[in-house]
Amino acid sequence: MKVIDLRREQNISSINQLSRKYAPDEELVTQVSAILSDVRQRGDLALIDLAHRFDRAEFTPHELAVSELEIEAATGRVKPELVDALEAAHLNVIEFASRGLRADWKSTNAQGAEVGERFDPFRRVGVYVPAGTAPLVSTAIMTISLAATAGVPEIVAVSPVGADKTMNPGLLTALKLAGATEIYKIGGAQAIGALTFGTEIIRPVYKIFGPGNAYVTEAKRQVFGYVAVDLIPGPSEIMVIADNTANPSWVAADLLAQAEHGRGSVICLVALEEEMLEAVENEIARQVKSLSRGTALREVLEQNAFFVLAKNEEQSITIANAFAPEHISLVTRHSEKMSEAILNAGAIFIGGFSPVAAGDFLAGPSHELPTGGAGKSFSGLTVDQFQRRTSIIRYDRESLSKSVSIISQFSEIEQLDGHGRSVAIRFE
Repeated sequence: MKVIDLRREQNISSINQLSRKYAPDEELVTQVSAILSDVRQRGDLALIDLAHRFDRAEFTPHELAVSELEIEAATGRVKPELVDALEAAHLNVIEFASRGLRADWKSTNAQGAEVGERFDPFRRVGVYVPAGTAPLVSTAIMTISLAATAGVPEIVAVSPVGADKTMNPGLLTALKLAGATEIYKIGGAQAIGALTFGTEIIRPVYKIFGPGNAYVTEAKRQVFGYVAVDLIPGPSEIMVIADNTANPSWVAADLLAQAEHGRGSVICLVALEEEMLEAVENEIARQVKSLSRGTALREVLEQNAFFVLAKNEEQSITIANAFAPEHISLVTRHSEKMSEAILNAGAIFIGGFSPVAAGDFLAGPSHELPTGGAGKSFSGLTVDQFQRRTSIIRYDRESLSKSVSIISQFSEIEQLDGHGRSVAIRFE
């Protein structure tokens, strides 16, 4: 863990080392480009070869699609308690999402023309659900449920499988519950390629959603323009701002919870008292021994764990807005007031009884959030990202007549006389 003591510095320039902007290395860019090109040219054959190469799975083309029989068999093997948990999270997510749907509207401009917006769901979307280290059933709920709430008629889910060619029953159950209409057993950059360009088995989509590993993230970046994408979310990250009112064992547990996502994850504590910093350090050292993902945790703690000792609450807010964390947890005596000043974050968790894990699994807002400082420019995944906006414009003779002279001025200065003529001709 790296400790940065800002009480002894005149500025926060040393915090720059916490920057996590997405910058893929050249080798990754080249590898992903080759995979996408292969899928585009060879379709299902490329998917089969790549599944063998990366996942040791031997597929025929039709085995890539999950059948209804597989889904029925899977749901029968899932324990009722998990189904109840999935349904509870699904209910919260769709309730939250339904409040964010954009509604059509109409108005008139100053010249009397009718203008407005119409919001339609995308007709076909693709959602990537990671399952490399574990089946992320929560991601299925936190993405596909939004598509279903928006009314998307075709929701295509893709997720990798191993050599046994079977998808985890819990994940299949979550995908079906959330509203997936098609499910395919493909992962990595090749899955993004299939969703983008289409293959013999998989028809292309209009927009791609969902988090993934470095290959998936880079593939989404490269296909942007062929299709729309939601975010370029990278490894998980958390910042906790804590003063001496916080419980250090709880703070340590929150930090470790995000660290167990593994390689590339970033955890940061901004402590307002030295005693809190030391107490959390000790708690992490104690708690990490009891967690199952010890190797991943130790890697994050050694490479991407930062403990910052701030002068005061004002400086901690400055740090947070510069860092733009995916998750920020405020555990201070003034948490509510401080939250109002946090402008660059994916999600804000207020108070000691608001663990980030509750947002990961249950609260309601999607857990797909901007990382790598992208919180300065992007919001997390919301239901309206599954809606497509169309402008509506309607003039009548009177409103257009009031607009002729204005339009002619634009036409003249931009040297587009045909534009002006197309309006004036209606009154000759």
